[in-house]
Amino acid sequence: MPYPSQIHPGAVAVPTTPSTSPETDHEPTGLPVHQPSAAELARTAARAAGELLAPPAPVRLGDVVPAPGSVAADPAADFTLSVDAVIQVSAGAAARDVAVQLAELLRPATGWPLPVTGLPHAAADDRLTLTLTGATAGVGPETAGTDTATPATGGDGHPLVASAPADDLGDEGYRLDVTSAAVRITARTATGLFHGVQTLRQLLPAAVESPTPVDARWVVPGGVIVDRPRFAYRGAMLDVARHFFPVADVLRVIDHLARYKLNHLHLHLTDDQGWRIAIDSWPALASVGGATEVGGGPGGHYTAADYRRIVRHAARRHVTVVPEVDLPGHTNSALVAYPELAPDKVAPPPYTGTEVGFSYVDPADERTYDFVADVLGEVAARTPGPWLHIGGDEAFKVKGAAYTGFVERTQRIVAATGKTVVGWHQIAPAAHTAGRVLQWWGTNGDDPEIVEAVRRGARLILSPGNHAYLDMKYAPDTPIGHDWAGLIDVRRAYDWDPGAHLTGVPADAVLGVEAPLWTESVTTPAEVEFMLFPRLPALAELAWSPRATHDWAGFRDRLAGHGPRWSTAGIAFHRSPEVPWPAERADADRLDREPTRPIPAQPGPDAAEAPAPTAATADG
Repeated sequence: MPYPSQIHPGAVAVPTTPSTSPETDHEPTGLPVHQPSAAELARTAARAAGELLAPPAPVRLGDVVPAPGSVAADPAADFTLSVDAVIQVSAGAAARDVAVQLAELLRPATGWPLPVTGLPHAAADDRLTLTLTGATAGVGPETAGTDTATPATGGDGHPLVASAPADDLGDEGYRLDVTSAAVRITARTATGLFHGVQTLRQLLPAAVESPTPVDARWVVPGGVIVDRPRFAYRGAMLDVARHFFPVADVLRVIDHLARYKLNHLHLHLTDDQGWRIAIDSWPALASVGGATEVGGGPGGHYTAADYRRIVRHAARRHVTVVPEVDLPGHTNSALVAYPELAPDKVAPPPYTGTEVGFSYVDPADERTYDFVADVLGEVAARTPGPWLHIGGDEAFKVKGAAYTGFVERTQRIVAATGKTVVGWHQIAPAAHTAGRVLQWWGTNGDDPEIVEAVRRGARLILSPGNHAYLDMKYAPDTPIGHDWAGLIDVRRAYDWDPGAHLTGVPADAVLGVEAPLWTESVTTPAEVEFMLFPRLPALAELAWSPRATHDWAGFRDRLAGHGPRWSTAGIAFHRSPEVPWPAERADADRLDREPTRPIPAQPGPDAAEAPAPTAATADG
């Protein structure tokens, strides 16, 4: 499905005809004349009437998603941005880059130059400052429109500022102050500034998401927001193994995460259907193992340069990449490339179905551990973040001591790379290693094995299949997705508490929340977005916002205002009937957002032996 057409609130397209000469009242020679049809005139009139009768609702200070920790609105202090705006920022490359990204966000829709420069005076403490001030602050014609210019102003010539107090904000928190004279964001770190910029973005009209200039009044509601995250780990997972997604698609997903203050992208890089990352010491993994995908498509893989590009793009948006190499199961693509890793040393056929649990590397062969060390070593060396995910799920044919022995040895290999091991919760019975993180994807909150693992020191990332799995259908008639964990519309995604979800597990053992998107039935970027939105913001709010702000009625109303933003940005989304989406301007050229492609069932290679997907066995 293609992306929906762009919709730009505030811009009305009116058909025009060439001007005529007042002396002759004749048409200009050589110019084509367009006589609008009745349909065009009717469409134009409807659009204009719609805008007159139902102007976009003004943004309120509390409309932010995820909900901020503290909001104090001041309706008398609204700030208006103007054409002479300039951006000032504290010293340091990281803070400056946040300022540049703010300019990059605002320039397309405003059409304004928004040059970036350093602040004239350093803060007295460890605060960072990002300021939008006015051309009067010293921007000359030779610097306007560049990223090396001067400060920026709002509508009254006063600065729009972003800076930072060190107290109580942590490494990701920020304070945003909006008055008629300035907008100020303060933070201890560039990451905090970046999150503040995402909030500022939401406080501007939805038209700010337009890729082309819009004639709009750029007003920021007045007041103060003080904000910091509840959980340190806030993420989503994209399965690029079942269906391969090129680099540009992954970068777009990263942008979606950053918009809602999610800070981790977990990439499921390997599975039975395809191996998606090049490994220099085992080249056939990518060239042979990467040449398939579900349904028999061409597959694909990321070169080392591709992966570096993904990591760089994520880092600039303060998102950490968490690479997963799934072991010892889910390895058919590796066995096709290197039969020596198979228990019988015979290459299996490439697999393009969707069953699980039939493949595994030989846990009794030392060559297997050479493979594991080489692969994890190369992936770790390319990954600046602290995490290395080893999978560990659904290895049904590796049982008991053979399984726990493999996991324990693999955990030691991860530790030798300097990374912290993450694994799906099936690795819980293996011996604990320092810092170990279990990713829990169950559907029953009573899990004694996880309680015991936590007692031994494990921390948890919560991805409950019946709340957080974004490959579940919204409703019975959703054309893509699964339902083994139930139907998950927005309220079900929102109505649970990560801090109290697992019986016997204290909140301080929960590192955070992750929303996985498995792609057995998801094949295009638009389908990815359709499954992400609007559930991704719901899960982002659970991970970021204080428990005290949790309120379905308030959330659904705030979320509704994001529909026009997504439409304007060309983001596909599901118009959940649970959310009171505002009416958008009629557009005869707009494409339907709902995917309608039927998904054919795919039989497994060991239909008699491989378990059917259930709550206990579906891919997690």
